[in-house]
Amino acid sequence: MTGAQRLFASIALALALVMALAACSSPDPALYVMAPVSGAAQDAGPKVVLLKQIGLARYLDRSQIVRSSENYRLDVMSNDWWGESLSSMLSRILVEELSQRLPQSTVLSDSGSVSSPPDAAIELNVQRLDQDAAGNLVLHAQAGVNFRGRGAPALRSFLITVPVSGAGVSGEVAAISAAVGQLADGLASMLLAGSPGA
Repeated sequence: MTGAQRLFASIALALALVMALAACSSPDPALYVMAPVSGAAQDAGPKVVLLKQIGLARYLDRSQIVRSSENYRLDVMSNDWWGESLSSMLSRILVEELSQRLPQSTVLSDSGSVSSPPDAAIELNVQRLDQDAAGNLVLHAQAGVNFRGRGAPALRSFLITVPVSGAGVSGEVAAISAAVGQLADGLASMLLAGSPGA
C-alpha cells in the first residue's frame, strides 16, 4: 500500500468514525412547561401567603418527564424533558394560580428574592405525578397550612385524577397542568378557611 493509499484509508476511517458517532448521538430533547389554569377568584384570604419549597418524591426529581410508575416499573420519557426543575416549575405555577384565585393576598415563593413575614405558610409534598394503568394522570399530594398566631397547622391530602385527552407527552403535560390547577383550588380553600372571619 502506497503512502497516498494509507492516507486515503486513514481519512476514510476517520470520516466513518465521525459519522458513526453522529448517528449514535440522540437529538436535542423536547422541552415542556406547564401552563397555569384559572380558577374562581375570591375576595378574601390572608394578606401575605408564603409557598415554601415543595417536596418531591425522588423518582419525580429528574429532568425527564415520568410517564408512569405503575406495575413496579418506572417509565421515563428519555428525550422529553421539563424546561426547568419540576419543583421550581410547580412553585412558579402555584404562586401564579393562587395569586389569581386570591387577589387580596400577596403570594410569595420561598425560593424568590422578595420576602415578608407571612400570615399563612403552605408546605406541600408531591408524592405522585404520573399516569396510572388506565392512562389517567394522578396527582397525590399532602399539604399543611400554618397560620400566624395559631397552633397546629391545617392538614389535607389530595388525590386528583385527570383523564389524559391529548396524544403523547403534550397530552400528559396538559393533564398535569389541569391537575395542578385543581390543587391550587384546594389550597385556596384551605387558606380561605383559616382566614380571619371565615
